[in-house]
Amino acid sequence: MSVVLELKDIVREYHSDAGVLRVLDGADLTLKKGEIVGLIGPSGSGKSTLLHTAGLLERAERGGIIFDGRDCVSISDRERTRLRRKKLGFVYQFHHLLPEFDARDNIAMPLMIDGVSRKDARKAAERLLEHMGLSSRARHQPAQLSGGEQQRVAIARALINDPQLVIADEPTGNLDPATTSNVFESFIQRAASGNSAVLIATHNHDLVQHMDRVLTLKNGKLTDFV
Repeated sequence: MSVVLELKDIVREYHSDAGVLRVLDGADLTLKKGEIVGLIGPSGSGKSTLLHTAGLLERAERGGIIFDGRDCVSISDRERTRLRRKKLGFVYQFHHLLPEFDARDNIAMPLMIDGVSRKDARKAAERLLEHMGLSSRARHQPAQLSGGEQQRVAIARALINDPQLVIADEPTGNLDPATTSNVFESFIQRAASGNSAVLIATHNHDLVQHMDRVLTLKNGKLTDFV
């Protein structure tokens, strides 16, 4: 499997009047195409910070970031935005769907922002809705969908650009166990397709049993979970 993302000796700090808080302290990570990797750790351990750094949303104070074979440490904010739009997909605990648009257009939005015609973007969205078992809900607005349906729409939106890397931050934190299983299955299917690496931060230890690898973040460093 080819490598999608490498983080090398990442240091991430936050500065305040109280001093310097080092959240990541030499974190290393390698993600390969087609694998699904779990990230666990205590609350406040820096999981979201690691995801934001891996997803080019935050800049590290030190370390290397190689994404899709490219050194991303010194690239401009504009280029980071372009890479996120074209090659990264994000899913969060709260779906952040646009309430004024139906499920189809919420999913199609990233393509339309990228210049794809509305017609073609909607066709792509409809294919993903079918894959997610939501074809009958395409014209429903978020308020008309269940929590699990909303989160599956959010996953579809993250996948619409066929990203090389999907990053998820507690994507099932608000869902009941049965719905959690259905939503997680979407990630498994995506990784199995061999197109994307998937990195999921979660507190759900039942889910991590189904992942290819699980990493623990503690004291700013990543170690294999045993």
